[in-house]
Amino acid sequence: MTEALRAKIQRLRGPILVLGASGFVGANLLRTLLECRDDVFGTSSTEHPWRLADIASGHLHAVDLLVDAHVKMVLDETRPLTVFDCVAYGAYPFEQDTDRIYRTNVNLKVKLLEELRERHTHVYVHAGSSSEYGKDSAGPAESVKPQPNSHYAASKSAAAGLIHYYGQILGFPAANLRFYSIYGPQEDPARLMPGLIAAGTRGELPEFVSPDISRDFVYIDDACEAFVDTALNLHSELYGQSFNIGTGHCTTIREIAEVARDLFKLDQEPVFSMKARDWDVTNWYADPARAESMLSWSAHTSLHEGLEKTRDWFEGLEDAEQYLCSSKRSLSSRGSISAVIACYKDGRAIPLMYERLKRVFEKLNIDHEIIFVNDGSPDNSEEVIRKISEADRHVIGITHSRNFGSQSAFRSGMEIATKDACVLLDGDLQDPPELIEAFFEQWQAGFDVVYGRRVAREAPWYMQIAYRQFYRIFDRFSYLKIPHDAGDFSLIDRRVMHWLLRMPERDLLLRGLRAFVGFKQTGVDYVRPERMFGKTTNSLLKNIGWAKKGILAFSRTPLNALTAAGVFLLSAVFVLGGLQILAKLAFPSIAPPGVTTLMLIVMGFGAINLFALSLVGEYVAKIFEEVKQRPHFVRRSIIRDGQVRDAS
Repeated sequence: MTEALRAKIQRLRGPILVLGASGFVGANLLRTLLECRDDVFGTSSTEHPWRLADIASGHLHAVDLLVDAHVKMVLDETRPLTVFDCVAYGAYPFEQDTDRIYRTNVNLKVKLLEELRERHTHVYVHAGSSSEYGKDSAGPAESVKPQPNSHYAASKSAAAGLIHYYGQILGFPAANLRFYSIYGPQEDPARLMPGLIAAGTRGELPEFVSPDISRDFVYIDDACEAFVDTALNLHSELYGQSFNIGTGHCTTIREIAEVARDLFKLDQEPVFSMKARDWDVTNWYADPARAESMLSWSAHTSLHEGLEKTRDWFEGLEDAEQYLCSSKRSLSSRGSISAVIACYKDGRAIPLMYERLKRVFEKLNIDHEIIFVNDGSPDNSEEVIRKISEADRHVIGITHSRNFGSQSAFRSGMEIATKDACVLLDGDLQDPPELIEAFFEQWQAGFDVVYGRRVAREAPWYMQIAYRQFYRIFDRFSYLKIPHDAGDFSLIDRRVMHWLLRMPERDLLLRGLRAFVGFKQTGVDYVRPERMFGKTTNSLLKNIGWAKKGILAFSRTPLNALTAAGVFLLSAVFVLGGLQILAKLAFPSIAPPGVTTLMLIVMGFGAINLFALSLVGEYVAKIFEEVKQRPHFVRRSIIRDGQVRDAS
């Protein structure tokens, strides 16, 4: 760091807050500022971000800025006068969650600007993007109207308009920096420059896109200095303005390849065969004249020098392979999980379920959502879920208008699940969330369904025997292969979920439907504990109902047995009738047996007829239930962000 930059950092009004400090730009900016002063703080979405592993915990706040309460909390704790905002989502091709793009890049900015304006913050500098220009990206001036060509570009353009309103109309000291292609140490390894450096150190070149595509590459140190210069030189006439932060040099991919060959002394000819991104344009470079004249900022680092510094940083890493595996793309490709929890009288268990699920998902380091389905509970489950969702945007709640049963609750949650797989759990903690780790491992190994197999359960011995025998009888009777001792607790891939949700039947038995759809399935053994709070909502009659539901839905064996019994008895009647005739002819004096035999025969046939009628009636009742086409459930409310909204 130069003495001139050090002096400029010392002049900033503190405390200083770097929002999004765990990202590439934010991490470098936070480190640069901390080299010069102590009143610098940053935010991160996780407790221990890899880019900031050595930063003292007092300088880092792990918060979710999409939760209103977290925004206010971090501002109350740091009381910043200078705020550098590096929070963004959607810049990478694999970040495709449209709702999150706008919540992060637009809605969050509204909340931030309102809070900072009320607190009389000295200056707010926002990390914008040259993507705002869209197709018109060949050296545009700031006066050129943006033409965004992606959701990310549209959201960043909207944020720039918002900052203009707060600055020019409301007089708030804010500015938007339209950064071009920033590169340097700690950049996401999935990007061009880290891939170039990694390949170069191996003595080879990576695959390139078209050689004529150009970019304006800005070294990270110059980008960090742009934040500082903007904060120091922003006066009232510049409030709300946007500034292009680039070198002004149009560097083609062909030139990049030649610089890399020179830097790493390579003879290999570059290959330009990589497919360009959908929104890529040929010429993409800056006109930085306004930033130079009004902010006294300009880029000082040449491309060759910047790549040299990045190479030296990469070669100095203790574990380069770990860095190369830290890409957001790597994390994204690992999959995401929606946990759907069916809750009935589980108000006390829900907070514990939430805490245990969060620990599992944080350990797996995957994107997730937690959907609590309050299936008409008479307790305070809805309020418990609301309070949890107020502090964690990953939590969603559904409240049914009455109790529709766990199968309908699971379906209700699956219908709104958005992740790559879904885990079904009972809310009473009898399905241990920690088993999701084993489910996830099997899912990554290629299985589409991973179910929990109860090798034992904490229950009376006679109930254990009854449960075990039920699954074996169910499997023997069914025309499907039914896994033994496997309940609803399972991980289901989105492909399988798609087919489950297309099943039109109303009288659901998900464990049977799960077997029906097929795909690649496996089980994970576990011991099922007792319910942690309250008494079980199951009873002998309910368990008989479950058994009846499974057998009637997935077996024709009872009807086949009746047919066989009818054929056997009819044959016996003909045989006995023939014998009686022969006996009469041969021995006319023999009298028939007593009344008791006759009564037993009549009662036996009557009982069989009655049983047959009742069994056929069960099937008819099931048909009647299906043809009515009533909805599986009725939702009363949806719970998000601490708000209970009418589901209609």
